[in-house]
Amino acid sequence: MAWTKYQLFLAGLMLTTGSLNTLSAKWADTFSAEGCHGDKEHEFSHPFVQAVGMFLGEFSCLLVFHLLLCHDRRRPVPTVNPGQSFNPLLFLAPAMCDMTATSIMYVALSMTSASSFQMLRGAVIIFTGLLSVAFLGRRLKPSQWAGILITILGLIVVGMADFINLSGREEHRLSDIITGDLLIIMAQVIVAVQMVLEEKFVYKHDVHPLKAVGTEGLFGFTVLSLLLIPFYFIPVGEFTGNPRNVLEDALDAFCQIGQKPLIMLALLGNTVSIAFFNFAGISVTKEISATTRMVLDSLRTLVIWAVSLAVGWEQFMGLQVLGFLVLLSGTALYNGLHRPLLARIPCCAAWVLDDAEEQASAAERERLLANNRVVQAGDDA
Repeated sequence: MAWTKYQLFLAGLMLTTGSLNTLSAKWADTFSAEGCHGDKEHEFSHPFVQAVGMFLGEFSCLLVFHLLLCHDRRRPVPTVNPGQSFNPLLFLAPAMCDMTATSIMYVALSMTSASSFQMLRGAVIIFTGLLSVAFLGRRLKPSQWAGILITILGLIVVGMADFINLSGREEHRLSDIITGDLLIIMAQVIVAVQMVLEEKFVYKHDVHPLKAVGTEGLFGFTVLSLLLIPFYFIPVGEFTGNPRNVLEDALDAFCQIGQKPLIMLALLGNTVSIAFFNFAGISVTKEISATTRMVLDSLRTLVIWAVSLAVGWEQFMGLQVLGFLVLLSGTALYNGLHRPLLARIPCCAAWVLDDAEEQASAAERERLLANNRVVQAGDDA
């Protein structure tokens, strides 16, 4: 089935904005400028300020949702489902996970390459799969377990590529790379916890995706903005690149932006791209499929890598290509992209059909149980 022009636009928007999100954050990390009080020129190393900008982009999705809702209500027949009312505090725990993971990843991005950053984020399927088994009672298929094992292998290959690429160089830089890679993987554990919390407590409610993203963005933006105050006074030694050696020096960030306005352009690119990326991702899932969204998300890793090579942020390494292909294979297996191919093989077609019927039966059982809970709730009322 051929895609419509609108579907092509959505796919292109998701791929472009998803790539720009990481590239603009990395671009900001490449700048150097003078800080406050005549500080000498130093790198723009402000991951928590960048994270606040990212949450501002997510928060804007909430504003977009209400604008769409107001516009839709003016139509003779409204088409947007506003969803049921819910307690916004349901989003507090996932938002705190999002805030913690995002902040860690921005710290890591300043230490490692943009391509490795994007590739290593694929580790999320490992921890999401394991946590869904432990806390959601889900049973993973053999292909999903295989996907997890292949993803682990891909992470090892990408890590080896980073190590080999920097072996023989100054020790401090090598330690930064290793620390950054480990921080990214650690952040994926928190992202997996966020996904499990959302599935267990949030998405059983009828919440519009834009409203969900925007509400989490509001919590993340508010809490992290307030945390910038104590962060200004917490000493961490030379771990950060700001002159005062504190966890985050927001005033220094603003001074550097004043000295070099291009930094603001990079930060705005990050904020705007995350807003459009969330909108495009939700729309791709709705208009095309969740599988297409996953494929596009994998393709943006390739775009980020190509741009990083083109602008000279990193050097070409064949081992990194192998790591990307292994990670892509693991993600494809975990998400079931092998099924359409197996369905064309006569001896495997029956197995794929049985697997699809099992999924459909499980979905139907869940739908019936949900309807039964609604009826019981009505009777109790």
